Amino acid sequence: MVMAKKPARNTAVENPALMEPMLPREGDRRLEDLAVELVSRASALAGNLNPAVQRSVGELVRSMNCYYSNLIEGHDTHPREIDRALARDYSTEPTRRALQLEAVAHIELQRRIDEGKDEKGEAASTKYVLWLHREFCERLPEELLWVENPDPHKRIRVKPGAMREGDVAVGRHVPPSAGSLPTFMARFEEAYSSPHLSKLRQVIAVAAAHHRLVWIHPFYDGNGRVARLMSHAMLRRLGIGSSLWSVARGLARNVNRYKELLMAADEPRRSDLDGRGSLSEAALIDFCEFFLEASVDQIEFIASLLEPSELLRRIQLFVEDETRAGRLPKGAFPILREAFFAGELQRGQARELTGYQERMGRTVLSKLLGQGLLVSDGPKAPVRLGFPLDIVERWFPRLYPVDCVQVQRFQSRWPRSARPFPLSEEMQREDRSR
Repeated sequence: MVMAKKPARNTAVENPALMEPMLPREGDRRLEDLAVELVSRASALAGNLNPAVQRSVGELVRSMNCYYSNLIEGHDTHPREIDRALARDYSTEPTRRALQLEAVAHIELQRRIDEGKDEKGEAASTKYVLWLHREFCERLPEELLWVENPDPHKRIRVKPGAMREGDVAVGRHVPPSAGSLPTFMARFEEAYSSPHLSKLRQVIAVAAAHHRLVWIHPFYDGNGRVARLMSHAMLRRLGIGSSLWSVARGLARNVNRYKELLMAADEPRRSDLDGRGSLSEAALIDFCEFFLEASVDQIEFIASLLEPSELLRRIQLFVEDETRAGRLPKGAFPILREAFFAGELQRGQARELTGYQERMGRTVLSKLLGQGLLVSDGPKAPVRLGFPLDIVERWFPRLYPVDCVQVQRFQSRWPRSARPFPLSEEMQREDRSR
């Protein structure tokens, strides 16, 4: 991150009241309706899949979330590079390797959140925000822990889990001074960790807290990423968020609007009709509406991909194509279908499911494991569905931008009639419209 030249600061206004209102006024119908819809759709999504299948989908979604969060930061790390990094296959080119390590850091941290192994307590607390920053930055390579401040011109090392010790400016916005950060964060925690907020107000608070944390800008670098991970954790604690969906995709696909609304919510109150705080309430409402709409949209999108009959149909078509091409043995689909419905299956079931003798059944199972279509926690442990990157566009169309899944190795080994890339013009138009 390169910080803009810092304008003169009026130290007389270093007061947490500067970031009021912390929440839009009660009774805003647009926000309340969106909060209700978000809760409803999230609840429906959770019941669609076997928990073991959800576990595998969660791994895929975490990689996707990382890709889109990186994209928002201007770090275009290809899904293939993220996939290799997770297998500890790093690039020899220093810049690409650093971005791969950054991706692994993000995924490992979100996995801790999804598995309930994160810091306890309120996700909108100073303690939790510092924990997120520390856990993320401690996993980064040294070269990504330095930022430049052009006024005065010097390089500053980011300290994991420590609030900044100097003043910064971000575009036209001048965040609170370093000395006042504890006071601002105390007000932040008070506003968004309140046990007196109704469930709907808590949902709206996730969106409002996202902006206000970026506005405070407590760290030299990593504020946007920490805000997105905090939002994910807040939604998880409300029982709305899950490993199955991520708002990051929605924010990244509308990244210009996302950044415009963040900046607009930095602006002071526009008139006497614009709330009673120092900042614009109307702009905060607009940002919250955008954030909640993006969340609802992403749940709808993922729900459409995970609709059981359609997902199973896509898997079957894929297996049929691969079997005809000689890349999968006959009998593969019954095993995948059983893993889809049962969640897990014992290795010994392969013979019964394929109708082959035991040795051939093991061969089919071994082939599926070798291609990552099945995964296991150990050589003798039960197997469950896997979702390797190579099959993403066939099984989960539009999860990534079209050009991101056009992998050379994949293109060369698929017969032209069976290639899943690129999407048809109709599907591309649908993708652009989401």
